[in-house]
Amino acid sequence: MSTLAIDSSVPEEERLRADLYDFLGALLAGPPDARLLKTCSGLTGDQTDLGQAVAALARLGGNCTTKAAEREFNGLFVGLGRGELLPYASYYLTGFLNEKPLAGLRRDMARLGMTRADNVFEPEDNIASLCEMMAGLICGRFGQPADLAAQRTFFNAHIGPWAGHFFSDLEGAKTSVFYAPVGAVGRAFMEIEREAFRMSGLDQAEA
Repeated sequence: MSTLAIDSSVPEEERLRADLYDFLGALLAGPPDARLLKTCSGLTGDQTDLGQAVAALARLGGNCTTKAAEREFNGLFVGLGRGELLPYASYYLTGFLNEKPLAGLRRDMARLGMTRADNVFEPEDNIASLCEMMAGLICGRFGQPADLAAQRTFFNAHIGPWAGHFFSDLEGAKTSVFYAPVGAVGRAFMEIEREAFRMSGLDQAEA
């Protein structure tokens, strides 16, 4: 995605959310390199579902080679003709690629000032790009940081309806070893985000 500098006024809690979206986007955009695997191995987690998933990712990240990660990534998302999973909103929501969810996303991207990078050729509704977009909204990469209502609208339209299912599928995929805890992290994070946005909507309705 084409981005602007991160707004320095964004609160630390919001930056941490954006960091996790960016982290998931990096892991899902392509096979992780040695630097990203090292980042994974240095993570620590608490006793929450998310924390335990992060701890499992750290253990596997420390034992995974770049060649093994590339083979796994290709088996999951590339394969011969197609991988085990198709990480696109259109596919999860309609059963087909390049359908109405993609058209709706493109309209919102234009409205929000997002453009696809010149070196990216796959449909914009893939999970990696959507994670990057959400991080950009939070941190103000596309202009001013989006307020919670705008974040909730984007999440509910383009991520919430399907990303949890995708991450659960990734966690349980036959090819997943290193990517199993990636799926667990994403699934737990999506649950946290969905509930937080639900509660913020209730609070706004009561105001």
